[in-house]
Formats: sequence, C-alpha cells, structure tokens
Amino acid sequence: MTYAEAIRFLYDLRLFGAKFGLDNTLKLAALAGNPHERLRFIHVAGTNGKGSTCAMLESIYRTAGLRVGLFTSPHLVSFRERIQANRQLIPESEVVRLVRELQPWLREFPDDHHPTFFEAVTVMALAWFAGQNCDLVIWETGLGGRLDATNIVMPLASVITNIALDHQQWLGDTTVKIAAEKAGIIKPGVPVITATDDPEALAVIERIAKANQAPLTVVSGRDAALRRPDSAARCCLPLAGEHQQTNAALARATVAGLRKQIPVSDESIRAGLESVQWPGRLQLIQSPDGRKFLLDGAHNIAGAKALRSALETHFGGMRHTLVLGVLQDKDWQSICQRLAPLAEKIVTVPVASERTTGAPELAAACRTVNPAAEVSACAGLDDALKKIAADPLVVITGSLYLVGEALEILGLSPAGTAERELNEWQPRSEPPRHRDNLR
Repeated sequence: MTYAEAIRFLYDLRLFGAKFGLDNTLKLAALAGNPHERLRFIHVAGTNGKGSTCAMLESIYRTAGLRVGLFTSPHLVSFRERIQANRQLIPESEVVRLVRELQPWLREFPDDHHPTFFEAVTVMALAWFAGQNCDLVIWETGLGGRLDATNIVMPLASVITNIALDHQQWLGDTTVKIAAEKAGIIKPGVPVITATDDPEALAVIERIAKANQAPLTVVSGRDAALRRPDSAARCCLPLAGEHQQTNAALARATVAGLRKQIPVSDESIRAGLESVQWPGRLQLIQSPDGRKFLLDGAHNIAGAKALRSALETHFGGMRHTLVLGVLQDKDWQSICQRLAPLAEKIVTVPVASERTTGAPELAAACRTVNPAAEVSACAGLDDALKKIAADPLVVITGSLYLVGEALEILGLSPAGTAERELNEWQPRSEPPRHRDNLR
C-alpha cells in the first residue's frame, strides 16, 4: 500500500457519513488494544478557538519538556496535520501502517454499523500516540462532545472554549442545547475550565459540572489581558486578535489547574505562548512585493465577529479587499452582513467542497449590505487572486477549506487537494453499496 492508496481508503470511509455515539469507537479501540488507557489527555471542546487553544497547550507543555501529542481537525492541506507529536506531522509511512492495521478491525463490524472516517482516524491517532510514548495528548473534539468519537477518553481536564451557534442541524438550535452537547465531555471529578461567556450556556456547564462533582474554573474577560503583573502573563502572543488573548488565558488556567499532576514553570508558560504557531487564524502574510494577505477561517457568526473586531482594531486605517467563500450549511448571510461592510472591494468564490455556497449568491448578499463596494464573483480562488493582483491588503476568509487552498496557491504549503477533500463527509441513513471496495 502506498500513502496515496491509504488516503484513498480513508477517503472512501466518508461514505459512511457522520454518526454520533461511542459504541463503534470503543469497539475499534478495544480491537487496537485500548491504547487510550496508556495515555493522558486534555480534552478540548467548544464552538470556536478549540484549535488555537490546543496549539497553545501543546506549545506550553512541549516547552516544559514533555513529549506532546496533538489531535485536531479539520486539516488545512494535509491529512497528516491532524496527528502530530511535538508538532511533527505523522509520517506518511506511519499512516500507511496504521491503515493496514485498521482494515481487518473494520471487518469486525456489521454493514449497518460500519465505523465512520472520524471514528477510524480517532483510533489511528490513539494507537500512534501510544506507540510514540507521548507524555500528554492535547485532544480536540470533532463535533459536539457528548457523542463525539473522542469522548472515550478519561482526561486530566475538560476544556470548553466557548459556546455559540454552529452545526445547529447536529447539535441543536440554541446555545443551551449546544452547551449540553459540548459539556458532554465533562467527567466525574475531572476539573473543567471554560471561557464561555454566554450566561445561559454557562449555566448549563455549571449544572453538568456540579452533577459530576467536577471542579469548575471560569475564565473571564479580565483574565484575558496579557499585561497582568505576573510573569506568566507577560508575553507577546504571536496570534492576533482579542479572542486569542482569551484562548491564552484559558490555556494558562488549564496549565495552572494541573500543576500538581504536571508541574510547569511560569517561564515555560510564557515561552510556550510566545512561540505558538497556528496557521489560518488571523495569519498575516507579506509577499516579496509588499502586498499583505490576512488568512482567517471565520466560518460562523462568532468567527466573523472576531475577524471584524480584528480588522477594525488592527487595520482600521487600511482599505482592503475581501475574498469570501462560505459553505452552504453555514449562516453565510450573517457572515456577509458582518464582513462585507468593511471592504472596499469584494470578490466571492466557491469553496472546494460539495457543500459550497455559490459565488453569485454570496456576491448578491454582499452587494445588499455594501452597495458602495466593487463586488464580483469568480470561478475559483486562483482566478480571484489574479483579478486583484495589485491590491495591497487582501483578506481571505469564510472557510478553513478556502484558507487551506490559499496557503497552497501562495506557496506556503505543498499541494494537497486530494487530502483536503478528506474534510468532506456525506450523511447517510444506510451503508453504501459495494462495501467490499473499502476493504
């Protein structure tokens, strides 16, 4: 089996859609020898900021001398981004080996309960982290929390970044319902740390934490200021945006709460935060000719609000061009309402996804909220960037898929179109035909 064949095998698992429940993952993990029982975890859920908070935690603990596993999703370009040890992507050869090991385990499941792509990848990651003898794994949920495949672990701490409206078709149409799903990662007696500021959502988290006798720490806006007098807080965070300061405060509170189990110095916290890297989130790139590109995966209303705040705070005096591509199952009209008014020129593009919103639809919505802007629709991101080749500041946003494509086109990441397609899934109520092709 080649790496390309392994990726194709995983790609075909998309046909089994997205299912909620832990039975498949528990059985698959048991077939793998229950590798999660040999590992320590910090489990991270939330609507926005999960990846950034995970990156901060990973950087802090790696700086402190631990061997740290990192499990996140989706990936921007390469599937290998999802599974890392000490920020080194899992090697292609290890992906091939793990897929080979996975194949006979999948045959143990009946057709109508076949593991999904995410369930399979979750167990692959557990097996690899155990084999790598990771001291700690920073473990991000995929979708929700309560019935997410990652929820088979018993963590040292449960972290909930925030609660906002997203994935309503799966998690519920109110922040209260969504909070109940995210808070499903709370375990009996395990500390909970959250930066949730929605009062109704926070009440749900407090109730579930109390029921589990899980100590709860709430990080407030005051904790987010990086200019506090203590040395751990005085640092220059390389990730832009006020929301990243909140994520940093959440990471610091988590590390502080676990110091009895994992001692970490204030200096390691500061150095870890100062050196953290997390691409595609308010990532500012300057080309050799002086042009600037701001890449941000603002794919929901909360993300669009954070991006707008950053644009107003850090780029308020600069005219910019907005390149926007959003998935159809997101609230793309509201995203347009928040981002279009700030732009002088707007170019809409389709996202490389079956679920994309049409560029003409996006353009029409942007014209409605900003009739003074020059608005056009392009067939793709490559065409859009050629069209605005002279513009000094370009903001590319609306979907992490689009950000990944931008990183490729701008030469900042190797091409990986086939691997970006692994982020897609198709909900199904029955198993696909020709299942033998997946074996």
